[in-house]
Amino acid sequence: MQRCGSGFLFLALLFTLTIHASAQDAAPSQSPQTAPQSVQSVALPEPNPIPPPIPANAAHISKQTRYEIIRDFETQLAYARSVFPMGTKGLKLKDGVITPSPGELQQMMAIYGPAVKVGDPAHISYVQIKDDHIHLEINGGPVRRKKWYQHIEISGTGGPMTPGNDNPQANPHGSFVDVYFDKYVPELSAQQLRDLLFPVLDFNAKNKEQAYLDTVPPKVKEAIQKHHVLVGMNQEMVVHAKGRPPKKVREKDGETDYEEWIYGEPPQDVDFVRIVADEVVRVETMKVGGEKIVRTEKEVILDQPDKDKEARKEQEERPPNAPSLRRPGEDADDVPKPANGRAPLPPPTMPSPTSPAPGNGPGDIVPATGR
Repeated sequence: MQRCGSGFLFLALLFTLTIHASAQDAAPSQSPQTAPQSVQSVALPEPNPIPPPIPANAAHISKQTRYEIIRDFETQLAYARSVFPMGTKGLKLKDGVITPSPGELQQMMAIYGPAVKVGDPAHISYVQIKDDHIHLEINGGPVRRKKWYQHIEISGTGGPMTPGNDNPQANPHGSFVDVYFDKYVPELSAQQLRDLLFPVLDFNAKNKEQAYLDTVPPKVKEAIQKHHVLVGMNQEMVVHAKGRPPKKVREKDGETDYEEWIYGEPPQDVDFVRIVADEVVRVETMKVGGEKIVRTEKEVILDQPDKDKEARKEQEERPPNAPSLRRPGEDADDVPKPANGRAPLPPPTMPSPTSPAPGNGPGDIVPATGR
């Protein structure tokens, strides 16, 4: 009996070892089959589908859509694709056209300064849907809103008083954009509104640099990515390409004032970028080996606003009965007309002052008479 028991134990141990060995042999053969399953299970995310355009006969925006748009856009961060002027005059957007025009925007930048530059982060702080347009305030809006405690009025022996300052304060970094529609605001989705705002706001950019590069020509974009300055760039493009200059030199060449931006120090390459009126006109590079490279030919041409065209447009938009200090029939031009044209009216003749008749008034000399 003891021999039989030991035999059964030996057979059981041998059977267990056989199963374990067969499992090890089968494991490598199964692993190559399971690997492709894990690779196939990873699927790339599909891009967001392009929303359909808004039909011309779309229904009026519903109350539920109003709530969804306000909830989706408020406190959202985007990057500016257009400059926003400082002050209470924001941007108007209709059918993809921005108002004011580029020339008027440049003039407003020179007078008031920018509230938001191209590529700067724009925080949508307030959304209001009106009858024919959607109003979106950027970075708090041009005027700071009152705090909750500024709406409280306290009455006492000295009369009613309101805590805090009641005077609205200007916000130098705030502005707004109004998206106008024909007659009324139609039913639209949040993505459709983002597409309408794309000329001024970029919701897909990851950072400030990417948002700015999407607004410049391809040649300028490639040069900025290579940290290379082209003749014809403006100051903002140079800053994005090379950074802010460590040294600046203001000089005068004849009657032209210019700035020399200096990048680098020996024994490295040194770049001298000459800027006249916000445009690069000359780039001089001093190599380490003593070689001097000068570039003055314009390498990129940027769209510049036509000042004469803007002036003519402003003159055409002026109402015919606008108040004026000119006399009836007087030419609108301040310069005289040529000989074959109509000459300006002569100035009216003023009557010459008459001397008073001699009399016995105070101060007159009275001749002496004999006694």
